[in-house]
Amino acid sequence: MKIKVYNLEAKEIGEMELDDAVFGVAPKPVVVHQVFVAQAANQRQPWADTKTKGEVRGGGRKPWAQKGTGRARHGSIRSPIWKGGGVTFGPLSIRNYKAKVNRGTRRLATRMCLSDKAKNGTLLAIDNFAFENPKTKIFAVFLKKLSAKAKSFLVVTAEKDEMVLRMTRNLPGVRTTRAADLNVTDLLSRQVMVADKAAIAKATDVLKKK
Repeated sequence: MKIKVYNLEAKEIGEMELDDAVFGVAPKPVVVHQVFVAQAANQRQPWADTKTKGEVRGGGRKPWAQKGTGRARHGSIRSPIWKGGGVTFGPLSIRNYKAKVNRGTRRLATRMCLSDKAKNGTLLAIDNFAFENPKTKIFAVFLKKLSAKAKSFLVVTAEKDEMVLRMTRNLPGVRTTRAADLNVTDLLSRQVMVADKAAIAKATDVLKKK
């Protein structure tokens, strides 16, 4: 498969051959869904936390005598059936939401997402990101010229590029990442992927491994 290569003026300057082992994989929604759900679960934090009757403040003294008052027997005002009492089987902050996905499955799902973007024309190759004037406004105009209708972009560089990070960090709907850190969540949540040729080569080397 071949895709067009653009310069920093968003003008076509040539073509680039993509490796079918990474960019020509038939999609399997079940695999992609499995990896996406696992990654979402791994990002989840167990903030909700409740106290049992043994952890709630107060209630050490028996509220009234066991017999002779005509009222129901109670041992503590912090019983779960009392207002202000403990919670039975409530959520705890020690809960673990982590889900394990094999590395091979994760890479396969990433290849499927990349293949889908290449097939649909939402993978845009750039010669390089060597802007003479590294300003956010310039990068915003550049993205607008590349794909005017897109509202979200995934910018991919071969290695960590401080200049590109500074230019894109304040742009809404734009996420910048390294080629080695490509994942299903980022690819599915961004409409267009913009990567330089070095980043595409790096992603190919990483994802071809089983």
